[in-house]
Amino acid sequence: MTTTTLLNVLPKDGRDHLMSFSHDVTFPAGTRIFEDGGRADQFWIIRTGSVNLDLQAHGQRAATVETLGHGDLLGWSWLVPPYIWRLGAEAFTFVRAHEFDAAAVRALCNEDPALGLALTRRVLEVVAHRLQITRIRLLDQYAPHGSGTTLTAE
Repeated sequence: MTTTTLLNVLPKDGRDHLMSFSHDVTFPAGTRIFEDGGRADQFWIIRTGSVNLDLQAHGQRAATVETLGHGDLLGWSWLVPPYIWRLGAEAFTFVRAHEFDAAAVRALCNEDPALGLALTRRVLEVVAHRLQITRIRLLDQYAPHGSGTTLTAE
């Protein structure tokens, strides 16, 4: 699931305005980008590389929920109060990304309701997808017979 679509579904002037709130960042492989329970005050659109989203179960090693790559949105918790990460993220390979200040983008969405609605709808699609992927991973790991579902690329 890529966020290239996020940028494509936004009105051009809204997309340009959103991108004006970004700057380029890099993360070496193995870098923890954020931790479950931490403050969600930015988000990223991955340009190159891959990031593992993970879930820490008590007493167990973090389980990878999904691997994100080019065009994917990294982080959605910045949009939903109390703005706390619901998963963790680690750079699997060297990553280049656009980084956005969450508070500034939320203010932009309030100023431009059409942009805010388009952005919120797309982020909601990402959340629904990640919830389903997480559910499948947890069932595969903990249910007696797994989820019975085969993951397919979108």
